[in-house]
Amino acid sequence: MQAQPLIAVSNVEASSRWYQKTLGLKSGHGGNEYEQLLHDGRMVLQLHRWDAHHHPHIGNPEQRPYGNGALLWFWTDDFDDAVDRATAAGATVLEGPKENSNAQHRELWLRDPEGYVVVLAGPYGDVGM
Repeated sequence: MQAQPLIAVSNVEASSRWYQKTLGLKSGHGGNEYEQLLHDGRMVLQLHRWDAHHHPHIGNPEQRPYGNGALLWFWTDDFDDAVDRATAAGATVLEGPKENSNAQHRELWLRDPEGYVVVLAGPYGDVGM
């Protein structure tokens, strides 16, 4: 089994560009209603425009913050490169980079343009570096 989270956004193309620039993902579908974002050829995130098609369980775009209680968590072998990419992209940093001694890795907490919390985490044992 593999998770393939889907988030609802107001502008699929702008969100896709943000995730591509900030996380280094690639477009696997493209379009203004739906997008699949890939890493090494595997889909890791889906974007769906709030008002495209009728999906009663997607949520309510009038209620903020989006994803309250859920975080988009990405693990990476190249934490330093991920931090550099997020910084170069001008991503909004909520916290970090920091060491999480409980999880034994480093983390960078971001907010995407739609308001979702995105966490970049280094591999286990990636502390004190």
